[in-house]
Amino acid sequence: MLRVVIAEDSVLLREGLTRLLTDRGMEVVAGVGDGAALVRTIDELHGAGALPDVVVADVRMPPTHTDEGVRACVELRGRYPRLGVLVLSQHVEEQYASELLAGSTRGVGYLLKDRVAEVREFVDAVARVADGGTALDPEVVQQLLSRSRQVDTLAGLTPREREVLGLMAEGRTNAAIAKQLVVSDGAVEKHVSNIFQKLGLSQSQGDHRRVLAVLAYLES
Repeated sequence: MLRVVIAEDSVLLREGLTRLLTDRGMEVVAGVGDGAALVRTIDELHGAGALPDVVVADVRMPPTHTDEGVRACVELRGRYPRLGVLVLSQHVEEQYASELLAGSTRGVGYLLKDRVAEVREFVDAVARVADGGTALDPEVVQQLLSRSRQVDTLAGLTPREREVLGLMAEGRTNAAIAKQLVVSDGAVEKHVSNIFQKLGLSQSQGDHRRVLAVLAYLES
């Protein structure tokens, strides 16, 4: 029997998750409503030699309803590597997903709350994470992969090209960039051309290429 701790500030949702999991043979050993209580509860259970198999936690919990849940989960993963952690979020939040997945991906999951309605898939995800597997929402995967591709593209720029792109982001013209870097206008034009090529911006995009390049830089 899998042992679960649920961290969710909505009493109604917490009770619903408890009923859902217990009806399918799991034991919910505790339910808490904030990140601090989650960490405290897991510490107490570990001290009693009763560390649960998995935590199911909301990303946002009191007091600020920003990142208390995921912060608590990241902290717990550092303390108890064997503890599975499955976080639930209303929307895909790349920063939180990245923090949770940093390092080992063993026993970790990130699902949108809408997936809870798909009962069988949700219960399977809880069991998989408890067993050391991974459960990532398809939308989370899509956004993280998109982000990864963008970062990889910018990583292909040379230090000088990144410097030029940074000055472009400040709104400087090629001539102003050349003056700042003490190089010829032709050298800057070559760097800019290389930047466009590495970012996959074709000539058909015309003057928009400069804007798109700056946007890619700012979003990185």
